[in-house]
Amino acid sequence: MIIAITGTRKGIGRDLANYFLQSGHTVIGCSRQSTELAHPNYEHFCLDVGEEESVKNLFREIRARHGQLDVLINNAGVASMNHFMLTPGATVRTILQSNLVGTFICSREAAKLLQKSAAGRIINFSTIAVPLRLAGSAAYAASKSAVVSLTEIAAKELAPFGITVNAVGPGPVPTSMVRTLPKETIERVISQQAIKRLGAMEDIINVVDFLIDPKSSFITGQTIYLGGINQ
Repeated sequence: MIIAITGTRKGIGRDLANYFLQSGHTVIGCSRQSTELAHPNYEHFCLDVGEEESVKNLFREIRARHGQLDVLINNAGVASMNHFMLTPGATVRTILQSNLVGTFICSREAAKLLQKSAAGRIINFSTIAVPLRLAGSAAYAASKSAVVSLTEIAAKELAPFGITVNAVGPGPVPTSMVRTLPKETIERVISQQAIKRLGAMEDIINVVDFLIDPKSSFITGQTIYLGGINQ
């Protein structure tokens, strides 16, 4: 398969890229900065997913080099934890531009290539902060809640083209982004999960793999939150 993954320089995106490369797939990755990831089947582009022309150029290159695309994983994103009253407008705009606008533009451009695949897939990333309504995450959770709505509506609009659109909502996993958060914030999130532990990359890979599998062609418009939610 030919798989495009955004935000592959580090964290979840980097681990997903490594996993699919080791599984024998071709991976096209992107991030704002260059990467040390080197593999014969890996291609990297430096761009901001919130910049429309850069994203258009990325998918033009994919079309020119490969002629089609099988999977898009919208992993790139920005997180910021801050009290609602202390969050600057510039921070809100940055979060929305990356998390929502970036996901929208990448999905729109990818869909033009995914319809040529026998089983086109779009996997978006939300967060467990959405259903938990996590204090301090107003801008971040709002952007990811919008991604859930985008997932549900895009699933309906792209179904006639044989493209499924689903989302994964992880809880905290030990990435560089999570390590910048206060320990008490992480503990508060875990305490609200049904399964009270940090997530692992294997948990995320398992769900992404499941949604990409050809046997999952009847699953679309769904968001799977990892760890469960204590109501």
